Amino acid sequence: ANRKWLKPGATVIIDGDSLTETNLRKAGFTTDDPIAELGLDGHNLVVPGITTMTREALKELELDNKSVVKCKNMFALGICFYLFHRPEDHAKKYLDSKFARKNPLIAEANKRAIDAGYNFAANTHQFANTYAVPAAPLEKGTYRSINGNVATAWGLMAAAEKAGLPLFCGSYPITPATVILEELAKHKELGVKTVQAEDEIAGICTAIGAAFAGNFAVTTTSGPGLSLKSEALGLAVMAELPLVVVDVQRGGPSTGLPTKTEQSDLMQALYGRNGECPVVVLAASTPGDCFRFAFEAGKIAMEHMTPVLLLSDGFIANGSEPWRIPAMKDYPAITPPIVDEAPEGGFMPYVRNENLARGWAFPGKTGLEHRVGGLEKDCVKGCISHDPSNHQKMVRTRAEKVAKAIDDIPAQAVWGAPEGDLLVVGWGGTRGHLQNAVDQMRAEGKRVSLCHFNYINPLPHGVREIFSKFRKIVVCELNEGQFANYLRQSLQEFRYEQYNKCEGLPFTVAELCQKFESLLK
Repeated sequence: ANRKWLKPGATVIIDGDSLTETNLRKAGFTTDDPIAELGLDGHNLVVPGITTMTREALKELELDNKSVVKCKNMFALGICFYLFHRPEDHAKKYLDSKFARKNPLIAEANKRAIDAGYNFAANTHQFANTYAVPAAPLEKGTYRSINGNVATAWGLMAAAEKAGLPLFCGSYPITPATVILEELAKHKELGVKTVQAEDEIAGICTAIGAAFAGNFAVTTTSGPGLSLKSEALGLAVMAELPLVVVDVQRGGPSTGLPTKTEQSDLMQALYGRNGECPVVVLAASTPGDCFRFAFEAGKIAMEHMTPVLLLSDGFIANGSEPWRIPAMKDYPAITPPIVDEAPEGGFMPYVRNENLARGWAFPGKTGLEHRVGGLEKDCVKGCISHDPSNHQKMVRTRAEKVAKAIDDIPAQAVWGAPEGDLLVVGWGGTRGHLQNAVDQMRAEGKRVSLCHFNYINPLPHGVREIFSKFRKIVVCELNEGQFANYLRQSLQEFRYEQYNKCEGLPFTVAELCQKFESLLK
């Protein structure tokens, strides 16, 4: 199953005890020589009897055979500790903490298996290479491992703290977004309120109600759930209430590939509502990045009084990375246009500030009574209006309000030289693979750079200038060309090549480099 991922010269370790006729047939081999059938010439192949050696290492312990055989994974881990020059202490401490109270014999067995694997690797001459991975040149600070869903939850809580408002999340569980709701539910002490609603529609509607009542409101979902939320999202646009909708994308359509990654919800995020219904669309690129853009989504939503759609995906939502815990003093204040008292002459709910954001008046305050709902509003008073010219004005105002968010986002940047032969364009969770491929091409002397997008609607300042300085542009995404078509619509003067993949898997650096080479030729 994993043969295709091997790089030339890779070390392959196979438990020789597993190469039985029954196991070979279950694995789909058609001959009695699996090594030849795999075509492992040119690889460093090691076939120790791992199960047998594990049994030998643990023979003095009073364990049943099933428990002994389970320890063979720790034997293999011991081999890896040797190959990568890593200490065994961390793993042993973990085993002690996990099993010491309930079953210290299991902890001891696993620790002995680690030692046995390490000693086998150190004393055999079958391993051609060992590796040392140096410490990463990271900024000083306190780090923890974090995945994208947890980082998203923390970013939302940080935005609520900076706005001085309680956080409300109304959601329905759906793979791969459920962990965000679960993580938020752990933090009632931070003023977080969570509701596991009966369905996706109820999830977003409770969030809209919470936004009207003065909460920083969010709802979380994946592609199928976003479809169900589309009508209520239009209500939030019409009512001009701040709301963050997090869409952790997965393979589709319909139920599709729930546990696999894809970037195929972009068109739905941009246009999947009736009427002229624009929202701000952001996309995170790494697990740690999810914190930053969840915070940014909350800031834009509350300061511009508009729904914001934040796109993540299964790859970065479940993926982990070392993440430096930030100091909240380094994050800007969030200042929603909250109205506490009626101005002289009375409260007009659709009078706007410099961001074109209307005032946010919480219910229960004398003189601030006003109507909200899905029917069109008078452009100042907020009462229901069917006047044609008023509707035209409100449609354009809502669009201009979203467009004005461009002034609060950074200008687009380029990874690599500002001009060259090929500009690689990507968005969201593909950044790591694209950047590694571009770095590899540049190390070979190729004039290749990367322009990666986190702000989708509106597009940042500077994009047109960047695109104009490259001979070719290729848009790489895990769909059939949604961002490429969006760029064709938004920046029509450029020609866009495409590289697309819909396998439920992320890109590989090898396939990207092959595509870039072909374009350069």
